[in-house]
Amino acid sequence: MGVVERDGAFVVARGEGAYIWDDAGTRYLDATAGLWFANVGHGRTEIGEAVAAQLAKVAHFSNFGDFAAEPTIALAERLAAIAPVPGSKVFFTSGGSDSIDTAAKLARRYWQEIGRSSKMLIVSREKAYHGMHVGGTSMAGIPVNAEGYGSLWADTATVPWDDAKGLLELIEKVGADNIAAFFCEPIIGAGGVYLPPDGYLTEIRDICRDHDILFVTDEVVTGFGRIGGSWFASTRFDLQPDIVTTAKGLTSGYLPMGAVFVAPRVAEPFFAGGVWWRHGYTYGGHAAAAAAAHANLDIFERESLLDESARLEKTLHEKLAPLANHPRVAEVRSGIGALAAVQLADPGEALGFVKTLREYGISGRAAGQGAMQISPSFVMTDEQVQDLADGFAAALG
Repeated sequence: MGVVERDGAFVVARGEGAYIWDDAGTRYLDATAGLWFANVGHGRTEIGEAVAAQLAKVAHFSNFGDFAAEPTIALAERLAAIAPVPGSKVFFTSGGSDSIDTAAKLARRYWQEIGRSSKMLIVSREKAYHGMHVGGTSMAGIPVNAEGYGSLWADTATVPWDDAKGLLELIEKVGADNIAAFFCEPIIGAGGVYLPPDGYLTEIRDICRDHDILFVTDEVVTGFGRIGGSWFASTRFDLQPDIVTTAKGLTSGYLPMGAVFVAPRVAEPFFAGGVWWRHGYTYGGHAAAAAAAHANLDIFERESLLDESARLEKTLHEKLAPLANHPRVAEVRSGIGALAAVQLADPGEALGFVKTLREYGISGRAAGQGAMQISPSFVMTDEQVQDLADGFAAALG
């Protein structure tokens, strides 16, 4: 905060497609789609028009109990139709951190409802990012994100991010009867953009199945097309998760909204009658946010943006690969989804390099330990990807 106060803020004044402009009128390629979310690009006036039309009817009302709004019901049905597990229920939140806490509470409560109350431990991975609420902070696989708060949630643990045997070792140590759920980002995002080792996702899913541990995929980043060619990584890799957490691409960031997909197995006890789940958010299922989501998904379908994401997966991999030869670059991670990371050899250079990129017309972001995050809007052209790679090369010197 002191640095920003001293040096001033980078004020984003407007955006269009894959570009943003600062308050001085300078244009930048947006390398990160905001914060992983502007999947359909900036400046989509039809989303604003859809929101305005809904606001003119009713902005929002509580979704507790039997209250609901028409666009929210329709959105739940629309999402259920593309859910990774057929028959899933949809629980709306205000964003990704809400979705994570919702999934963690639901996982623990599920085991309570079926009479296995000892299953409380929530397991995540090193390098993992699961939002900034108390639950997500407690699950943090990025140690600095949890520093300075003391003990928040009890009954959490982390295992290595790239070795499924680590989960087996934890199960042997604490017992499967004490583990409620395993949370897994299909691609680690804020922790530095790390792709899953070959076979890892399937192996970790099977371990959860074999030991009766709920398998939760955190698709706040990878959901809604970011994985390339599919709505969800859970679909692309046939993971059949028990719970899926989403947000960002649901509305492309035009309004805050998240959604949790709950597979029939987990939902069943709560629909059997007599069960109150005392959990929810004032703005969960917000009617105007639902209108934004509908307009966003309409754009996806009309412009075949899942296919465009698959194109970007290939183009980013091809155009960014030469950067790995630069002495200031340790490696380039890409090849799965419309995302990548340029890992700087000296992690200490990362924050300064963000500002250097701006001198070459690129708005970027540091993630993990010295990784430069690349996660563009799906409307970014191959020519713009080349401009992005050229800008990185020039900034590296």
